[in-house]
Amino acid sequence: MKAKNEISKERKKTVETAIEIKKNNLEISQNLLEGRFELYPENRRRSVNKVIYQSQYFQLVYNLNHKSLAIESKGDLIYSAIPYDTGRNYIQKASIEAILHPNETRKYIESHENNLKKYLALSIFQLTGQRVALDSNEVKQAYQQIFMDPLFEMQVLGRMMQHDETGPLSANLAGKFLHSENRKTGISPYLAEYLKFVVEVTQNLPISTDGKNVHLLDSAHEQPKENVYLDQSKNLALSCQSDLKVGLENLPAPLKVEIENIQIAEPIKEVVTKPLLKSNVGNQLRNLRKNYVAHSQNPKDLEQYFENVHSTENNNKINVISDIDSQDGKLPFSNPNFNILVGNISDSVVSDSKIQGIYVIGNHELSDILSDQKVFSKSQWDDFREKEWFKDLVLNPDQAWPKLPIGDNSFYELIKEELAQNYPKMKILNNESVIYEGVRYIGLTIPVALVKRKKELQNFIAIELKRLLAQDKQIPTVVVSHAPLFNELSMLSPKSSSYNKSYKCAHRGILSLFEDFNIIGAIHGHHHIPASSGQSKMVKFSNKNIFVVCSIYSKINTGFELAKLLPDTNMEKPLGLKEDKN
Repeated sequence: MKAKNEISKERKKTVETAIEIKKNNLEISQNLLEGRFELYPENRRRSVNKVIYQSQYFQLVYNLNHKSLAIESKGDLIYSAIPYDTGRNYIQKASIEAILHPNETRKYIESHENNLKKYLALSIFQLTGQRVALDSNEVKQAYQQIFMDPLFEMQVLGRMMQHDETGPLSANLAGKFLHSENRKTGISPYLAEYLKFVVEVTQNLPISTDGKNVHLLDSAHEQPKENVYLDQSKNLALSCQSDLKVGLENLPAPLKVEIENIQIAEPIKEVVTKPLLKSNVGNQLRNLRKNYVAHSQNPKDLEQYFENVHSTENNNKINVISDIDSQDGKLPFSNPNFNILVGNISDSVVSDSKIQGIYVIGNHELSDILSDQKVFSKSQWDDFREKEWFKDLVLNPDQAWPKLPIGDNSFYELIKEELAQNYPKMKILNNESVIYEGVRYIGLTIPVALVKRKKELQNFIAIELKRLLAQDKQIPTVVVSHAPLFNELSMLSPKSSSYNKSYKCAHRGILSLFEDFNIIGAIHGHHHIPASSGQSKMVKFSNKNIFVVCSIYSKINTGFELAKLLPDTNMEKPLGLKEDKN
């Protein structure tokens, strides 16, 4: 038999070879894409975003700065006549899931039957002013119509995916859920054009797309395994390797024929149903939007009227979750193992005697704890009562966030003590560290991203990290904070309106600590990034690869499994949780 170290060397060599092959394939794919720049004369005027494939209504664009791909409309095609319709990405994702996994997506819709009937009854009321019962013929008929038009069914699937991730919908329900009204929105012809384009472009180029993100087939994103919507873990990305046979059978016959007839490098025909174009109806839609009176309601206010059709239990070994903002005094999920609660867990003074793991302080914890009159009346707060930020925390929390003290303030220790009473089995980390199964977790108190006080904030981060890292340079270490440390270790997209380019690391001491110590990952919350947009990524920071995780709670996400990103520390795993004596 071969010695263990020989097997280990062989395995390492095999892995290195596989990585090298993948790297070479990726370079070939990138060269192929870059070689297409000359095909489109408009690229001479485009310094960053280069067109590498296009059809009548869509184009695939390659960003030279980020080396990223995106599918975008060429500008004339209208997605929806509904003002401020935010469902496009969900509906595009739904369309791809539906042609890849038609049986599972149908079951997903059917699991929401009761919720859909509530939407349909509300839609009928918004349209006619008539209140109808959920078991009325009108509602039953409207429900059956969902399954009679595959493009409409895809839309409803997308709406329910959005419902499960961001909360109940309330505005313009008739256009979203009643087939007769939906036909006026232009979404179905948009979706037909979109499907034709994504099938065509994935047949012609080595890329995959899930309806929002686009990746090269040989990149690390080639085969996304996580599926936050469907029960089974399935590949949700469309590529040239996808089997569309079953899914295409459900499409309207003309669209099915067009997609089946797509040939490599041959343009597709025009869609049978005419889409809405800005060049034709742009002025009418602009006027409609100008005179539109918003009537959407806060999703949290509507949660009580809808049922959760998803499991509230998970068995992740190391479960990461944040931004639950619970409204009913209890956690909406259960996990018997090790949990990492990354702040903003409660808006209703939640307590839980069973959950175990670690917990870092977010901004909502501050106002939530002080909302309890019994706690607020304690004399321990007397030193803070005249502070402007403290008054705001009590009366108008949103005004308090940019004024909050830096994380080493004694105020946070009092918050920690109150939280500890509500979660007796959790270790509340207020600039502290613990070791669990061979990995050190450093919990820093960063309730909000203090962009305008970045220098002060990063001085605090550098000082606390240095103290908590101490002398142990070998132990794998994960840094946990509610708001991200800085942009480089954040899941927030630069395209987000919340992104601030000045929130980058500008402290040499922090860079040195990351270079010198075995910091392998960073976990944050705060930014409400949908789980379906991705919960983790690998980044290059301070000359090393580091994982970043952000796992925002929703009905379809009760936690991210961190164990799969951690090194195997079987050799020296301490039993259970212990404080890091450094």
